[in-house]
Amino acid sequence: MTALPFSRGRIVLVLPCCIGDVVLATAALAALRRACPAAHITWAVGAWSRPVLHDHPLLDALLDAGPSALPTRTPAGLWRFAAALRAGRYDALVSLVRSPTMSAAALLSRIPVRAGLDSGGRGFGYTCRARIDPDVPRHEAEIYLDVVRALGIDTTDCRATVPVQPQARERIRARLEALGIRRPPLVINPAGGRNPGMTFDAMRYPPAQMAALAARIVSAHPAPLVLVAGPDDRVLIEATAAALPAPPDAVFAGELSFAEIGALASEALLYLGNDTGLTHLAAAAGGRTAMLLGPTDPRRYAPFTERALALWKPATIPERGVSAGVVDWDWARDGISVDEAAQRVLDFLDQTGA
Repeated sequence: MTALPFSRGRIVLVLPCCIGDVVLATAALAALRRACPAAHITWAVGAWSRPVLHDHPLLDALLDAGPSALPTRTPAGLWRFAAALRAGRYDALVSLVRSPTMSAAALLSRIPVRAGLDSGGRGFGYTCRARIDPDVPRHEAEIYLDVVRALGIDTTDCRATVPVQPQARERIRARLEALGIRRPPLVINPAGGRNPGMTFDAMRYPPAQMAALAARIVSAHPAPLVLVAGPDDRVLIEATAAALPAPPDAVFAGELSFAEIGALASEALLYLGNDTGLTHLAAAAGGRTAMLLGPTDPRRYAPFTERALALWKPATIPERGVSAGVVDWDWARDGISVDEAAQRVLDFLDQTGA
């Protein structure tokens, strides 16, 4: 393979938001790093998703993209972000953002090599364009990898990976031990569907059904039960706990860092969650993971890892994915049942040696 002109230079990867997208894009990061082991790679990421990438071993630096989902949304923001890109003196830019304003920022950055997504003509600011058809359902991680492929980089076997930090693993083991939890737990996260770019509560499996599914799993695979969610999800945690046949062995609501959640997932019998960033993080951290999908298509949004299960009942949903907006969704009418989900999870656990 011909050496890339920036293989020993400075590369900036741009994807500010959100957690699940950032996790999926670590597959593209892995391909970049493998092709350019001597390069200095920076990721331009927003405040919401930044903790996912903290101390990632494939990165050299993070560029603060601000608090919003898209830093180029306003004219002032566009100019600020373009100026930050110019200041970095990068040799190559890899943009995974579908936005004409991000394309404009790339153009204004004057970075010599600019690779990015071109959907509906929005890639005008890039020198190397990965053209995509938004009407064709494809996995988001594969779409991100298209940008890397457009640069002539091999992406074979690249998967989403967020390695577990040893210190986080030690802290989680100590917390579980202090609670008397000495076997791999079943970890349940009933939250999701909210980030700076979207509110989509229909993505959440109903708490009573989540509790019933958890009970079915621990009945077949006895394990301590741990509930985990963010600081704003206490109502969901309480509703799920109340529907369980017995109190959970531990509840972590807003107490764990992203690194610790990844470590907890890696130590678990199974991490069960909705189509949300933390479920993607759990899978990328190496945890055996089951993701409940409803109004989102697993062809686009399932975990991009080896030990993950997508739980979904085929339904009519927008071909363009979540970008098409919120759909009319009723879990009882449209979603996967507890019975079907439980059977698929139990089969998955048997197949993966649980």
